[in-house]
Amino acid sequence: MIPRYARPEMTAIWSPEEKYGIWLEIETLAAEAMEELGQIPAGTSAAVREKASFEVDRIDEIEAEVKHDVIAFLTNVAEHVGEPARFLHKGMTSSDVLDTCLNVQLVRAADLLLVGMDRVLAALKKRAEEHKYTPKIGRSHGIHAEPTTFGVTLATFYAEFARGRERLVAARKEVATCAISGAVGTFANIDPRVEEYVAEKLGFEPEPVSTQVIPRDRHAMYFATLGVIASSIERLATEVRHLQRTEVLEAEEFFSKGQKGSSAMPHKRNPVLTENLTGLARLVRSAVTPALENVALWHERDISHSSVERGIGPDATIHLDFALHRLAGVVENLLIYPDRMIGNMERLGGLHNSQRVLLALVEAGVSREDSYRLVQRNAMKTWAGEGAFLDFLKADDEVSSKLSDDQLEALFDLDYHFKRVDLIFDRVFG
Repeated sequence: MIPRYARPEMTAIWSPEEKYGIWLEIETLAAEAMEELGQIPAGTSAAVREKASFEVDRIDEIEAEVKHDVIAFLTNVAEHVGEPARFLHKGMTSSDVLDTCLNVQLVRAADLLLVGMDRVLAALKKRAEEHKYTPKIGRSHGIHAEPTTFGVTLATFYAEFARGRERLVAARKEVATCAISGAVGTFANIDPRVEEYVAEKLGFEPEPVSTQVIPRDRHAMYFATLGVIASSIERLATEVRHLQRTEVLEAEEFFSKGQKGSSAMPHKRNPVLTENLTGLARLVRSAVTPALENVALWHERDISHSSVERGIGPDATIHLDFALHRLAGVVENLLIYPDRMIGNMERLGGLHNSQRVLLALVEAGVSREDSYRLVQRNAMKTWAGEGAFLDFLKADDEVSSKLSDDQLEALFDLDYHFKRVDLIFDRVFG
């Protein structure tokens, strides 16, 4: 993670101060539970609440000697709490703190990501409704196909991000578990009711069965979900980049006053934001394979996952959070050119109606094979720039013997292609 692609709200979740604050809360909650169960002296948790503190620099100093972060943390806390600190961490293992803390951070990150998703969805819905009936050519393989509307195009992205939001809610639930179960997850030295208490206070569920760690399939799903959302971001970013190409120019990123596109060419207006989003999507997806590989730990635990999660936890969530808000801004401020969309559609002289003519000939009694042949031979003349498709069809004796000029002209009605737009919007937006 670098500050250039980070928002302070998300970065704060992964700060040392935040992490150690969560560790302290977990340890204190566990002490409260043990005290309520009569397993440690009364007043212990109150003393911890009153006196406990920590210093990041001091923890680092101790860790440099003991080579263990949780021990360093507990040692520093004990320097503030004094004698009652001996009851902290009773029957617990480091992963009880580390894994529960990681899940707290991932849940908090998911909550911020959902805010970003909601902003993207709101922007897509607003712009889709604005351009519900704005005609544009649909493209398959990058080639003109049949007409659609820009609103329908945006609706496809809305539906995709809505699915992504549902997946993120599920992924958040997946990692909202707490493990306070001891060295190999058997509760040999700690009462399961302590875990239940801590989980309830955190708003989590107790992990049904842990080893020394919370199973990493949960985290694999979480990061895979982030990767899918990143791919959705890239798909929309790629669409904008294609639409902004000089030869297309049906839409483009907002270009602010004073902005410069090139150090060499003053005329340039480049899609830098969506290019940046494409790159950020790659970074987020780069966390997916390591998260999947973290699932297969040795026996009850090894720490091969630890170094991975120290990197991908902050990086993937911070980059995706930044990308979602950048994408929302792109959509909110997107410059859209309906006249250019119509102009591009008309460049191929009506070829986007070829299927309508094909089907009309079939209905008129011509075989599909012959209908295809008749339509294609006239379409290729238009493709070669020799004239308008409709004119060629009217002049073709085999076509005109089956379809009158009026019938052919009716097949070139643009509104025909938009008769189901209301249905699509009802399906997407409800």
